[in-house]
Amino acid sequence: MSDFNIQIPTVAELTAKGEKPDVLFWVGCAGSFDDRYKKVTKAFVKILDKVGVKFAVLGEEETCTGDPARRAGNEFLFQMQAMANIQVLNGYEITKIVTACPHCFNTLKNEYPALGGDYEVVHHSTYLQELIDQGKVTAKEGDFKGKKITFHDSCYLGRANNIYEAPRKVLEILDAELVEMKRCKTNGLCCGAGGAQMFKEPENGKKDINIERTEEALDTGAEIIASGCPFCMTMMSDGVKNKEKEGQVVVKDLAELIAEAEDLI
Repeated sequence: MSDFNIQIPTVAELTAKGEKPDVLFWVGCAGSFDDRYKKVTKAFVKILDKVGVKFAVLGEEETCTGDPARRAGNEFLFQMQAMANIQVLNGYEITKIVTACPHCFNTLKNEYPALGGDYEVVHHSTYLQELIDQGKVTAKEGDFKGKKITFHDSCYLGRANNIYEAPRKVLEILDAELVEMKRCKTNGLCCGAGGAQMFKEPENGKKDINIERTEEALDTGAEIIASGCPFCMTMMSDGVKNKEKEGQVVVKDLAELIAEAEDLI
């Protein structure tokens, strides 16, 4: 993105100046390396910059949380990655982490404490809702008026952590029509990427699960499929392409929609 000119400090740079961030933005593997999801990272950063929160990233000191390794059964590798991250986070006395990835969120929040990593960990949907509640994030009227948006629940956000309302509250300020899929919230259907399934071919069956989930999204008549997870975004985008609906339906992250509504992108 040629218009991106925000200087994001690393925690190390702040530490060298005797400062600490109020919030650590944990970017995650997808947010760092996936070309599509980098746009989500930049959209969220623009929101953080606009509201004036003092945030920083780990930069090259951030590595994988170890979630895919643990889901794939490699407990040894998970613990190696987790302990290395905890050593870095504790060394900088990090207290609050926000991340756009539900997989990173779940691991940092629920699995690191057992290894000595205790932090306040917030998914960006909850963080955005808090900013909206505080009046720091608003949306121009009319940008999304008349459009239908459906939200795909991430398993690691919903069923694993019972977060269903925050992303919907975020979408409410867009002045759009939020339409639900027949299976949503606690009955939501997995996109097929979780549990390290993202990194392998699906098992043989009658239909790939992301295709079935995309069909449910398309059945709502929505022009926008909203997600709050890099893995879900990839699976749903692939589903839309499979149905040859790219010209009619887009898959966007919550942060992209809010940044767009605030004229930040």
